[in-house]
Amino acid sequence: MANKVESSYLNLNKKPSKDDIVVTFKMNPQKGFDFIKTAQELAAESSVGTWTEITTLTKGIFQKLAAKIVYLDKEKSVVKIAYPIQLFEKGNIAQLLSTISGNIFSLKKIKILRLEDVEFSPRYINSFLGPQIGLQGIRKLYKIHRRSIIGCIIKPKVGLSPEKTAKLAYEIFSNGVDLIKDDETLTDMSFCRFEKRVREMVKAINSVEKKSKSRKIFVFNVTAPADEMIKRAALVKKLGGRCVMVDIITSGFSALQYLRNQNFGLIIHGHRAGHSAFTRNKDWGISMLVVAKIARLAGIDELHTGTVVGKMEGDREEVVSINNFLRSKFGKLKPVLPVASGGLHPGLVEKLVKILGKDLVINFGGGLHGHPLGSAAGARAVYQAIDAVTKGIPLNRYAQTYQELKLALEHWGYEKK
Repeated sequence: MANKVESSYLNLNKKPSKDDIVVTFKMNPQKGFDFIKTAQELAAESSVGTWTEITTLTKGIFQKLAAKIVYLDKEKSVVKIAYPIQLFEKGNIAQLLSTISGNIFSLKKIKILRLEDVEFSPRYINSFLGPQIGLQGIRKLYKIHRRSIIGCIIKPKVGLSPEKTAKLAYEIFSNGVDLIKDDETLTDMSFCRFEKRVREMVKAINSVEKKSKSRKIFVFNVTAPADEMIKRAALVKKLGGRCVMVDIITSGFSALQYLRNQNFGLIIHGHRAGHSAFTRNKDWGISMLVVAKIARLAGIDELHTGTVVGKMEGDREEVVSINNFLRSKFGKLKPVLPVASGGLHPGLVEKLVKILGKDLVINFGGGLHGHPLGSAAGARAVYQAIDAVTKGIPLNRYAQTYQELKLALEHWGYEKK
């Protein structure tokens, strides 16, 4: 009986049902083990099977709940498994991940295992709230519809007092930047208390908005234990802030869902700090595409996805596919605004936009604050670079008119598209 049950995990001649959740794995067994049999054990372990024959597994349970292998390619090490929707609790990301990426990563027979993609049914997708504001809502808030959103990280990433942080932000906002964010490591430190930072920053934003007549947003990092995270987000809302940030990997998707479910009406900015611990190895772990899909289910409004041209790992095909997913139809959930961040400077903007498009936040840290004339000039330089690209004018030609951009290109270089 055990062999009959095991062999029936194969379902290569039938298409998955419309409600199945289909997972694509890169998989290879250890030396000496059969590819197809190992794939079947993968399907068994992540649904109704175990390592030996059991009398409690009835034919009815198996037919209803067993995962089915719907595609195999030994040469490319690809296995696609369709999971019946009945295996999953709606609206529960933790349970989803325990099923499709749980014990299977501990199976001794497996040498290579990477969760590459997940295709969700609309029925499952729509059991989640998803983004409250989303891409279009963010653009509407800014009243910016044609160009990329200009972002900046406070530098140094830690060490400034609330007053100095607000003063620097005021200077940067006043010179063309739309969004400024806390670093992912800055929460409620002794040298920069969270509540004081929020109060000082809201005052700075109110002041600069009166003068500029344009919307400015600061991203407050509320990453903390879930109960404290909710308190911090509520404080941001109460004091007039518009956006909070969560380190989604280190906080966990359940905490992210919990925050989203409060319906604060705040933009939730997702930082992916720590993702490379399991996304970077192409033969093991979980892909960033899967992380992006989970984050969208959980309710993120904007998400760091990579730059291709910057300092962070992430090839062109991968980052483009993630960004395309975030902006595409996904059940009834709103699209997400991608964030390009990490090692960017004005000379990279033209190439970056050619690869990723204009529908994103372009985030500058050292590539703004490190400008030879200081942070204010750096803010003007990045604004000039994005303005040039929006107008279709090459950066080196635009720089003939704008000194800040000219100095930035001389300082960091210029990568043509």
